[in-house]
Amino acid sequence: MKPSLWLHAFLGLGLMAAGAAHAQPAKRYAVEDFFKKPEQAFFQISPDGRTLGFMQPYQSRMNIFVQPAAKAGSKEDIRRLTDETARDIAGYFFKGPAHVLYVKDFGGDENFHVVLVDIATGKVRDLTPFDGVRANILDALPDDDAHILVTHNQRDRRIFDVYRINILTGNSERVAQNPGNFTGWITDHAGRIRGAVSADGVNTSLYYRASEADPFKAIVTTDFRESVAPVGWSADNQRMYVSSNRGRDKAALFEFDPTTAKEGKLIYENANVDVSFLGWSRARHVITQTIVNFEKAEPVFFDKEWERIYGALRSKLPGYEISVQSITKDEQTMIVAASSDRTPGARYLYDVRADRLGKLADINPRIAESDMAVMKPITYTARDGLVIHGYLTLPKGVPAKNLPVVVNPHGGPWARDGWGYNPEVQFLANRGYAVLQMNFRGSVGYGRKFWEASFKQWGLAMQDDITDGVKWLIAEGVADPKRIAIYGASYGGYATLMGITKDPTLYAAAVDYVGVSNLFTFMKSIPPYWKPFLEMMTAMVGDAERDRAQLTATSPALNADRIKTPLLIAQGAKDPRVVKSESDQMVEALRKRGVAVDYMVKDNEGHGFRNQENQFEFYGEMEKFLARHLQAK
Repeated sequence: MKPSLWLHAFLGLGLMAAGAAHAQPAKRYAVEDFFKKPEQAFFQISPDGRTLGFMQPYQSRMNIFVQPAAKAGSKEDIRRLTDETARDIAGYFFKGPAHVLYVKDFGGDENFHVVLVDIATGKVRDLTPFDGVRANILDALPDDDAHILVTHNQRDRRIFDVYRINILTGNSERVAQNPGNFTGWITDHAGRIRGAVSADGVNTSLYYRASEADPFKAIVTTDFRESVAPVGWSADNQRMYVSSNRGRDKAALFEFDPTTAKEGKLIYENANVDVSFLGWSRARHVITQTIVNFEKAEPVFFDKEWERIYGALRSKLPGYEISVQSITKDEQTMIVAASSDRTPGARYLYDVRADRLGKLADINPRIAESDMAVMKPITYTARDGLVIHGYLTLPKGVPAKNLPVVVNPHGGPWARDGWGYNPEVQFLANRGYAVLQMNFRGSVGYGRKFWEASFKQWGLAMQDDITDGVKWLIAEGVADPKRIAIYGASYGGYATLMGITKDPTLYAAAVDYVGVSNLFTFMKSIPPYWKPFLEMMTAMVGDAERDRAQLTATSPALNADRIKTPLLIAQGAKDPRVVKSESDQMVEALRKRGVAVDYMVKDNEGHGFRNQENQFEFYGEMEKFLARHLQAK
């Protein structure tokens, strides 16, 4: 069904059905039920299929555990590998059959370290033990159990070199030195460094070399508005696969010959959205699938075997979005996730040969899927005629008329919201709020024109897209115009502050979570490794001198005299992106005028709260704050 036709059906017949006399409000769940860490999650299978890994809480922090895969689904022979107690481990993966790798930062400063754990002994080794250095895993080298490729900026905080680290000894060898302008490195299937990307602030270049003995040569240079992004290699490592929007609006998948620097055979394109992912079978050396994310994420297959496997899983898990999260080297055993908009779902161990699916765990058994709200794709038209896509979640079991609403613009801003389970959205819907999410101009995935329409539009047309969504919801009769709040994080926090600055009477309450408040200090405080992108950021956000008047007008902290909306601000003291002084400025400016501001600062957090107790406190305060300003009106 076309979006416009669906929208008519949803906002017409759908709303009448929601207001039927027999509708019952959903069960009210505690804050902790939505945000408590899973008892078991983040399942991984070792390359040889013998060991199952997962994470579960240890002293309230997510840590890594293992058990024999033969005991999967039981509580038998489980061993804890890590004992992190300051912060959760965000993720991990197996390195060969004998080790696991994870990255961690200390206190939220985003200076990540690469950490190795020996499965047999439990010995933990920090492979990049350098203070103030940010390390990333470039290539796990799945065919080499003894080595990994890591990038870090120890030599120069502005740039990243490549190191081959022996995980058995800890020895590190620099294998590629950054000439000063490389912002990314590209390895082939064999783990050889064959490509790189540079940025001079506005132009981006793709570099290539036929072998590691050859020098890099720039083969493609584009303005940053265009992209030729490698997403894989042919089986013989001679041709690339790229996602390219060169000479077109929507990025598509192509074969690419690096010796001629020309896009070749078109693999896949979509009229509605960019396509930027390409799956690869290491066992059979073929491309497998891509993902098209328009209203929902849908797979498109290039490989009959992968399509057959997906079809078998879909028949066993009807009605759920299915993804493979981990797979053995022979690709015959995999961890499968099944989820939807109303549940984070369950995880399963799937035996491909036997076509046998075994359940491992429900991610959040505390909440019944049937009690959660449906997330529906919607569209509306902005004031200049641009079509905006988004999602509307209506509280379950109550008439969809004159509802209190929380408007929730996403962060980024060059990101996007998608369909699926979102604990924040479900928490708010469970409290009786409709939740409106919109992919305002600049949200990625909708093509170049839509993205470029956001340039130098922070607080201007980007903000109008949000306001127009609110007005659309009021016109449809869903929103009570006196009971609308706005809440967002990062750029969404900026949009929250700008919303109550630009339209002081539109919102009854606002919640800013690690949001930008002053565009001048924001641009000055970016980390050293963002410096190559500074000119591009300036082109997209604005120049402190040439655009001074505009940036002044669109910095909420510099226009606090316009704000009268009750405000809750949450900030991490160690945030490297939106530094604490940003929020301090906002709070000080408002309190000088006597505007009520609730201010929550966590000394052990960065760009967003990761520790569970801080999340509980934040969402608990948000609940009370919204109830105070919306429910009583």
